[in-house]
Amino acid sequence: MAKINEKSLHKLLKDVFGFESFKGNQEEIIKSILSGNNTFVLMPTGGGKSLCYQLPALLCEGTTIVVSPLIALMKNQVDMIRNFGADTGIAHVMNSSLSKAELTQVKQDLSSGKTKLLYVAPESLTKEDTLEFLRGLKISFVAIDEAHCISEWGHDFRPEYRRLRPIINAINPKLPVIALTATATVKVQKDIMKNLEILDAKVFKSSFDRSNLYYEVRPKTKDVIKDIIKYIKTNPGKSGIVYCLSRKKVEELAEVLVANGIRALPYHAGLDSQTRRDNQDKFLMEEVDIIVATIAFGMGIDKPDIRFVIHHDIPKSLEGYYQETGRAGRDGGEGKCIAFYDYEDIHKLEKFNKGKDVAEQEIARELLNETVTYAESAVCRHKLLLHYFGETYEKENCGACDNCLNPKVKFDGQEDIKLVIEAVLFTKQLFKTKHIAELLAGKSTGDIITAKHDTCEFFGAGDDNDEKYWTSIIRQAIVNELLSKDIEEYGVLKVTKEGKNFVKKPYPVMVAKDHDYDHPDDEDEFDEERIAFSKDSGTDKTLFAMLKDLRKTISKKMNLPPFVIFQDPSLEDMTIQYPITMEELTQIVGVGQGKAQKFGQPFLDLIKEYVEENEITRPNDMLIKSSVNKSALKISIIQNIDRKIPLEDIAHSRNIDFDELLTEIERIVASGTRLDINYYIEENIDEYHQEDILEYFREADSDAVEDALDALGVNEYEEEEIRLMRIKFFSEVGN
Repeated sequence: MAKINEKSLHKLLKDVFGFESFKGNQEEIIKSILSGNNTFVLMPTGGGKSLCYQLPALLCEGTTIVVSPLIALMKNQVDMIRNFGADTGIAHVMNSSLSKAELTQVKQDLSSGKTKLLYVAPESLTKEDTLEFLRGLKISFVAIDEAHCISEWGHDFRPEYRRLRPIINAINPKLPVIALTATATVKVQKDIMKNLEILDAKVFKSSFDRSNLYYEVRPKTKDVIKDIIKYIKTNPGKSGIVYCLSRKKVEELAEVLVANGIRALPYHAGLDSQTRRDNQDKFLMEEVDIIVATIAFGMGIDKPDIRFVIHHDIPKSLEGYYQETGRAGRDGGEGKCIAFYDYEDIHKLEKFNKGKDVAEQEIARELLNETVTYAESAVCRHKLLLHYFGETYEKENCGACDNCLNPKVKFDGQEDIKLVIEAVLFTKQLFKTKHIAELLAGKSTGDIITAKHDTCEFFGAGDDNDEKYWTSIIRQAIVNELLSKDIEEYGVLKVTKEGKNFVKKPYPVMVAKDHDYDHPDDEDEFDEERIAFSKDSGTDKTLFAMLKDLRKTISKKMNLPPFVIFQDPSLEDMTIQYPITMEELTQIVGVGQGKAQKFGQPFLDLIKEYVEENEITRPNDMLIKSSVNKSALKISIIQNIDRKIPLEDIAHSRNIDFDELLTEIERIVASGTRLDINYYIEENIDEYHQEDILEYFREADSDAVEDALDALGVNEYEEEEIRLMRIKFFSEVGN
């Protein structure tokens, strides 16, 4: 390896990278690599990981191979190195996006010794001709960026990353390896080092605390898109990223933002590579302010002035969340991280795990549980994040999260924590959080009965509180290091040494009840800005009652169930927006042109009179424009149903699942458009079932599928057939 000369190190740092001094432990890491050591680097986003292998690569004889997971990331890195003023041949990408001529040029530069950094995807390294070519070069060392991709416990596991060790051995088994990641728990770190066979590596860890970042979790309501638009518009000219879980939602949200005068572009793996590259460049060059993206965007993106990161959906893991929020405020300036949370999203994520093997499902479930803990906990969010990464946060109040700025009332939880620890010890430290919480709450679940814990002294010992409360107490005992989770056993609770001492000699431990975003209580105090995001915020209860009375009167007159006229969410939205014209009424949730024309006028008259009498100032931002794409999808569905295309085929052609299609059809029908799906119903639903379901909805007070299933029999009727018949009923009776 290269001889270490401190003077030349600092000169290169200044001349090539433009920095006067190294950050944190960068210099020690670089010296480790130059000494030929295997090296493991755990450094948060914005800490300067790239420099740790770029600088020694320039000093070493030969070429450094940099393994990177994304083409966008590689391109960004190569552009940066070239921009430092060096010859363009100094850094290259080798991947499937290159033309034959480009690939020839890359190989020429490599063979001539021009190229110091070669960025490759792991997939490219599996090709025998690539390996053969690399074996003929002088390779200095291998850098593996985003190394958490190796671990099944990492947030972005990629199977091809686990084949890197045999590939390195095929090139030269003696090559030093540096593995770098911004997110790795102790478990992930061990997994990375074991898989790469670098257990002898020198390990460098930096603090994970990003003190300039503000973390907040807001309840996710039906108005989440409106809330996002409002936030962006109150922060004009600032760069931001909005993360969504699905490609469909990315496309939809990006178009809605554009329709509302916001400069935004989508980014996801389903776009062709040129479009992704162009959209990324436009964001970096500030031609657009907002990127709406899946997790495919962001790895290694070096844009220092991203001022906010919004999560439309809660992510699959805390590691993923930390990495994604880490894009904000990399220059040390303002960085707001806002996540919208609804436990229903967790259920959706759990569905994605079905079909995986049992071990994978357990891992995914445990990672999700950690995310739920973060979202619902009233503990300082900086403290929670650092605890997850094995670091202790000493401050009592960070001053940079919603929980610290709007703290819940704390109480001494020593008795409850002692009870929890005793229950864990009694059950021989063999069970997870859910089991212990249910045991103390006195819930006779199948697991409790199987373990014969329904007859033990701890069953119902804390039945003054529900299992949600006990889950919160367990979480806070973990944060206070009185309990720990055994990761090898997928989250089984263990009592720490401190926990055993606590049982012998308890002391006050201040705890707070978790947030309940589904059922906010009086104890929840939000600042003025956040009140706008609580579940029934802005709802005019007096007007709501009046609209319900009017609906009831009309339903009796027309002999229709009330929900056929307007559903409750539509009435709620009317009490927030106060529509007084037909055009405004069509912007209300669940109200389209047809329904507005058929039922709307009496409601408009009532609202207008109410607004005038009470001198109400109506929201001037009520008209959140819909995206064109949404309209295109709606038109496509209507046309295909008119042509009697099977619903499965429609879903497939629009690249959505069947459940999503039904939701779209429900929206179309609820807003007043008549659809004839009899052709599909006749083929798929028994005629007796059809009649029973229709009869139920004619007499029902509610249109809820759950209520219908309860009334008709869960074992006899499927949710899907209930939904299909409800569509038929709404369409024929209400439209």
